[in-house]
Amino acid sequence: MNRWVLGARPRTLPASVVPVVVGTAAAVGASPTGIIWWRAGAALVVSVAIQVATNYVNDYADAARGSDRHRVGPTRLVASGLATAGEVKQAALAAGGVTVAAGLALAAVVGPELVVVGAACLAAGFFYTAGPRPYGYVGLGEVFVFVFFGVVATAGSAYVQLERLTLLAVGASVPVGLLATALLVVNNLRDIPSDAAAGKRTLAVHAGDPVTRTLFVALVAGAYFALPVLALARPAALLALLSAPLALRPVRAVVREERGSGLVPVLIATGQVQLGFGVLLAVGLALSG
Repeated sequence: MNRWVLGARPRTLPASVVPVVVGTAAAVGASPTGIIWWRAGAALVVSVAIQVATNYVNDYADAARGSDRHRVGPTRLVASGLATAGEVKQAALAAGGVTVAAGLALAAVVGPELVVVGAACLAAGFFYTAGPRPYGYVGLGEVFVFVFFGVVATAGSAYVQLERLTLLAVGASVPVGLLATALLVVNNLRDIPSDAAAGKRTLAVHAGDPVTRTLFVALVAGAYFALPVLALARPAALLALLSAPLALRPVRAVVREERGSGLVPVLIATGQVQLGFGVLLAVGLALSG
């Protein structure tokens, strides 16, 4: 696999694709002009590019702090020697440039408020693991993921279509954000030993192994429990329940107390749950729109 594709962590990218798909679907039927597809495409580019930029910054910053030295998870570019710190920094800037270009195109037709939102997203991605006091190192990473890969990305994708916020889009952002957060939680669960040794005080390190496992199960379950509420507005949102069998594998593995490398397949399976849930939810929202 190409090293830059590897460094972008493609298996985690459903976290940036799903909110755009769901948010766009939530806008179906709410606009007399219908879905403006180029705006949906630009929103998808912005969302994915922000995540890729964040992943490269994370790779660069974690290597600089030495917290990647004994990781069990997917290969990191700098720590493995596949790329230099300077090369990864340039890759992060390039992904950030793509974000800015697509974001400005949207802002030109929707409004300058998108510039503020986009700047906040980029800043949040950078300060997650970089800067003098990265908030990912003090247990706030899950908050970032829920807010930006849940609420902002989902409601924002509907906003670029409708040019207004809707309760449905905000409601749909909740299960999307919960599953994106679950992805980070299982990642941090796997890395508790190495993160603790490196001084990276993630929420998992603060809370400990048993609480983190309970949190993961609660996040996955919470996404499904949110569906009946969404069904009050769009009944076919319940289609997302069909993805529940996909959730059994990662939940069982976490409950069985898989550790270390045994949690790598759980991370992959959680991404599959998020993708399956998101696609089915989007179809349901669109059909009921």
